[in-house]
Amino acid sequence: MRVRMGGFTLLEMIVVLVIIGLIMGLVGPRLFGQADKAKVQTAETQVKMLKGALETMRLDISRYPSTDEGLGLLNTKPTEAAGARQWRGPYLDETVPNDPWDRPYVYRGEASATQGFTLYSLGADGQPGGEDLNADVGYLPAK
Repeated sequence: MRVRMGGFTLLEMIVVLVIIGLIMGLVGPRLFGQADKAKVQTAETQVKMLKGALETMRLDISRYPSTDEGLGLLNTKPTEAAGARQWRGPYLDETVPNDPWDRPYVYRGEASATQGFTLYSLGADGQPGGEDLNADVGYLPAK
């Protein structure tokens, strides 16, 4: 007596792969769109976290970092004597993060429209300005 082993035919496998391909064609773009929105939200959150660290440091040394010192001052003691004595950092648990698109945040010591400093990400396209996912995120330069 022969026992027949069950299995899938080549045609059944092809049908299943076509169905999976159709589903991915419909769902995939929506998932990628959500990932891009999540990057923008992450950039907004990181800018707010960096703002908090900058504000705490300002309370200690009575100033924001200069453009030359940059965000590195959050983890490295200032070189001038008065600031070095008052510095109580590091003000971040880790190094300064890059934005979600793996580029450094833009920081300048000049005031933005709403803050005493300028701090922002250039968005998905890495270029100044832009709209939607390509828009700059953070405390932008005063115009």
